[in-house]
Amino acid sequence: MNQKVLLTGGAGYIGSHVGLYLAEAGYDVIVFDNCSTGTPESVFFGELVVGDLSDVELLLHTLINHQISKVMHFAASISVPESVLRPLDYYDNNTRNTLNLLQCCNKVGVKEFVFSSTAAVYGQAEENPLKESSITVPINPYGRSKLMSEWMIQDAGQASNLNYVILRYFNVSGADSKGRIGSYSRNANHLIDNACNVVLHHQSHLKVFGIDFPTVDGTGVRDYIHVQDLALAHIAALNYLENGGSSQILNCGYGVGYSVLEVVERVKVISGIDIPLVIESRRPGDPACVIAHAEKIRHILDWHPHHDNLDDIISTALEWKRKNVSIK
Repeated sequence: MNQKVLLTGGAGYIGSHVGLYLAEAGYDVIVFDNCSTGTPESVFFGELVVGDLSDVELLLHTLINHQISKVMHFAASISVPESVLRPLDYYDNNTRNTLNLLQCCNKVGVKEFVFSSTAAVYGQAEENPLKESSITVPINPYGRSKLMSEWMIQDAGQASNLNYVILRYFNVSGADSKGRIGSYSRNANHLIDNACNVVLHHQSHLKVFGIDFPTVDGTGVRDYIHVQDLALAHIAALNYLENGGSSQILNCGYGVGYSVLEVVERVKVISGIDIPLVIESRRPGDPACVIAHAEKIRHILDWHPHHDNLDDIISTALEWKRKNVSIK
């Protein structure tokens, strides 16, 4: 069996964790990344091809040269507020570049495709927890750009031999439990990373965007998943496809929601350091509550998370940042 896997965006936060664990599982990893947000230092194994998915010639050459039949697609712009301000950039980088990738995959006969999607495709949830069958009405360009990509993947699968697993992430945080890899950016868009930055004096305060949501304490509620569990879900998805599994859409979360203030309180307790808060108005495109119904992934992929508690997520994120104080 060909053990080569192409990871687009494999130098980024989630992609780099997946690359590490794929290599440990015996796969040959080829990373295709423009390194606009990812870092070469996070590519521990395999070859890094520095390139953009808009460069179809380089992308096609990479697929052919390495005889790729398995692809994991992480490369994307991921900030909800930024997508509201710069929507066309998101349709360009997320949707059009996914089209470029699918066209190249079709030309070389890629058989297995794992896609990094998002719970943002659900929009303002009318039900929680959210099932994969829940209505998808995204409320921001980021979610719409990802949902359009999902549609293209599904249509490509119907018209070819491409089998896929679309993984809809909820809120990803934490770091490798052995301390080998984590987030390489201080300019984080995620609550736990930003709270850790305040603890480590990289930021003076934490901004809380909205205290008037219809939730238990007025702040947004999210389902947090440890990046290591998420990465291993990707490997389980690839194994599933290699063994003849049919195409699937699966939620990646734990099925438990925490409010912003609840997360902040846990960071304060674990670190022993106070976190000054600055309350600001809601950001455009932010839903009140997003929690995963996550039974399908456990059943289909036989996925068993090992870090499904908030304290573990926070502790590994904080420890990584504490040991890597020079990261910017």
